[in-house]
Amino acid sequence: MAESELEAEKIKQDQEPKPADEAPAEKFSSEEIKTEGRGRGHRSEGRGRGDGRNRDRDREPVEKEFIEKLVKLNRTAKVVKGGRRFSFSALTVIGDRKGNVGYGFGKANDVSEAIRKSIEKAKRNMIPLPVKNGTITHEITGVFKASKVLLKPARSGTGIIAGGPVRAIMEAGGVSDVLSKSIGSASQYNVVKATFDCINKMMDARTIAKNRGKSLKEFWG
Repeated sequence: MAESELEAEKIKQDQEPKPADEAPAEKFSSEEIKTEGRGRGHRSEGRGRGDGRNRDRDREPVEKEFIEKLVKLNRTAKVVKGGRRFSFSALTVIGDRKGNVGYGFGKANDVSEAIRKSIEKAKRNMIPLPVKNGTITHEITGVFKASKVLLKPARSGTGIIAGGPVRAIMEAGGVSDVLSKSIGSASQYNVVKATFDCINKMMDARTIAKNRGKSLKEFWG
């Protein structure tokens, strides 16, 4: 055999696949493949979206420091060369349901911004509201311009017998039983001002008891 033929035969033998020395790989079940396929990036079966929902459910709801009530939202339009330009005004009442209330009036070109401004002003102008056993301490009348508001104490279980603006103020201040009557102008802004005039005129039991030389328990019972 010629040398060229020997070299060709040798190259052919080198190119042929050699038999594998190791035994064939074992066949794994689908469950084993799934188990080994899990790495650090895979979630375990016990940790899914349900756990997050349960954690959120266990959290206690956070109670707000103040209760906010929108009494009136007004929109005005100004006609300009390019069309109409809108602006908004909001009248808001806030309270902590513990005898402190306030009101604010805010203006802006956006509704949310007007409400935010009114709430900030209300927080700066909070005044104490005397409350005893869920009602006010005595009968009082408040006046602002053409509006007049009358407030009377009520027995437990009566509820808040009042219109929109007065009801919002009483609920925010923590009053649960009161009688009221609005006389004259029905403007919501004027009614709110008249109601706060009532609150400003209310007598403080601690101050009166101190002036009479008695304790609060002796004076109020």
